[in-house]
Amino acid sequence: MTHHHHGAPAAPSVQDAARVALVGSPNAGKTTLFNGLTGLRAKTGNYPGVTVARYEGVVETTTGPVVVEDLPGTYSLDPISPDEQIVAAVLEEADELSGVLLVVDATNLRRGLGLVTQVLQAGLPTAVVLTFVDELVRRGGRVDPEALGRALGLKVVPVVAGERRGVEALREVLADPSGWAKPPFPPPTEPEDVVSWSQSVLKSAHYSPPDPDSRTGKLDAVLLHPVLGSIIFFVTMFLFFQTIFAVAAPLQGWIEQGFAWLGEVARATIPVGWLASFVADALIGGVGGVLVFLPQISLLFVLISLLEGSGYLSRAAYLMDRIMATAGLEGRAFVALLSSLACAIPGIMATRTLPSAKDRLATMMAAPLMTCSARLPVYVLMIGMLVPPELGWGPFRAQGAIMFGLYLLGAASAMTSAWFFKRIVGRSGVGLPFYMEMPSYRLPRLKTVAISVWDACKAFLRKVTSIILLTTVVLWALLNLPVRGTAELVDAGIDPTDDVAVTAYTLDHSAAAWVGHAVEPVFEPLGFDWRVNIGVLSSLAAREVFVSTLGQVASASDPENPSAALAGMTHDSGPHKGEKVFTPPTIAALLVFFVYALQCMSTLAVMRRETGTWRWPAIAFTYLGVTAWVMALLAHTVVGALT
Repeated sequence: MTHHHHGAPAAPSVQDAARVALVGSPNAGKTTLFNGLTGLRAKTGNYPGVTVARYEGVVETTTGPVVVEDLPGTYSLDPISPDEQIVAAVLEEADELSGVLLVVDATNLRRGLGLVTQVLQAGLPTAVVLTFVDELVRRGGRVDPEALGRALGLKVVPVVAGERRGVEALREVLADPSGWAKPPFPPPTEPEDVVSWSQSVLKSAHYSPPDPDSRTGKLDAVLLHPVLGSIIFFVTMFLFFQTIFAVAAPLQGWIEQGFAWLGEVARATIPVGWLASFVADALIGGVGGVLVFLPQISLLFVLISLLEGSGYLSRAAYLMDRIMATAGLEGRAFVALLSSLACAIPGIMATRTLPSAKDRLATMMAAPLMTCSARLPVYVLMIGMLVPPELGWGPFRAQGAIMFGLYLLGAASAMTSAWFFKRIVGRSGVGLPFYMEMPSYRLPRLKTVAISVWDACKAFLRKVTSIILLTTVVLWALLNLPVRGTAELVDAGIDPTDDVAVTAYTLDHSAAAWVGHAVEPVFEPLGFDWRVNIGVLSSLAAREVFVSTLGQVASASDPENPSAALAGMTHDSGPHKGEKVFTPPTIAALLVFFVYALQCMSTLAVMRRETGTWRWPAIAFTYLGVTAWVMALLAHTVVGALT
């Protein structure tokens, strides 16, 4: 790989740069520190053979770049979960590392020293970063970082989150990892020795532990209350979906107008008919049709990341532990199901933290039912067609309430499914206690929120430019082929110069129409016509494609005004004139179908990788497909009876 630096002297390349591992327990402020040092220059990958995420970033120092690897948070190196195995494995390959940067929470120093003894056994040059020193002092504790450094025989850098000074001091320390001390004498390994060693270190560092955080205590009395806490949790979530509609809608309108304008420009400037249609419908229409939902998706991640950064998310897991218990699962499974709200794939990977294989399977089978961000575009489009935006009660809008209902339906179905699979797979194994550290409430760091939202949007854009683009192109071909000759059009009684009639004829006799009609018997009871069927089939590549498919079908039936064509499908363009396609019963059936159906091929692939067999993915695909059809039929019937 060649790098060209214009005008600058050649800097030491990243390939030869020193590598430092960042180690620390969860909630010790490790990720905030990593983001502070590397910013958006971090890149994510996976460790070979496992699905635990790997974060690496380059830090510029006075001596050149240093690569920092942010290892998963761990309390100890006696691995019980894949995350901890990774940390232990990276430290064992000591020859690749120049040193270890060990993050220790000052408010939890006694427990942190246990991890220190284990890390020092790797015998690598080590420096310690002491975080939350300000919080320790605020809560009436104290520590002398210099004395702590002398007692450990290591360099100790105190850092206050968000203060440039500490991060800059750390950057200076990172400039020379080879100069860090190796532990002067090997730390103790026997448990009783570790305890007495820790006590002597704490004494030398003049450490007095902090008082319990009164602010956190007061908030937890309310937020962890079995009844009140649960109500607050549901109200928080309800308001969350109100904002997704209220805030994102105007932004969405602008993006929509931008793409519509681009499409018109393409049609007007490209002289070749089929090419103009390809660029306007497939490329601009298909990709634009999905990109419109970027505001909703980024909002979803802003809110999740704020909840996580403030320390509220681990409270939600604790509250849900009781509810999960009814399904025979534990709080850790809630964390896996919660990460499925972004996408089922990280949710399925998160089941690795579950000690019991049965719980892992039950959670994996339930994860696809949690409403992932790929369903968001479909829900927004369909709810927008079904419910007028002005409908509501006071400040609350019906659209947000229906969206909240769909998420609730998904979550309730996931619990039912987990309960069912837990019964089928059979009972066994003892329930391990579920413990989760409750971090103190903190103001979320804006940089951390920004980075997690940026990562999510980047992943969405990557999907749009790969899977979705590919599917849209294939679909365009299916909607426009085979090409009709003039003779055939004349035989069919169509004037070859009448573009609208030609378009309609091509669409009705296209390869896509043939496929859509072929599966009609299956979907007819749900009120889907052949165009909706194509959408449902194409959504097997990625659920969002459903939206771009409808957009393309609409623009193929009326190139001048695709959005009117889509609205037209709401009125009278059914197989028999005067019939609506998108009637309330059909829209309800579609929404419910998307709650249950497992259309995502990548999810099946990950399930196959995690279970090591195709049996479970096949079972998941089948049981969710059948459930989707039955529940959609039910929705169609009920809404039909009501309207």
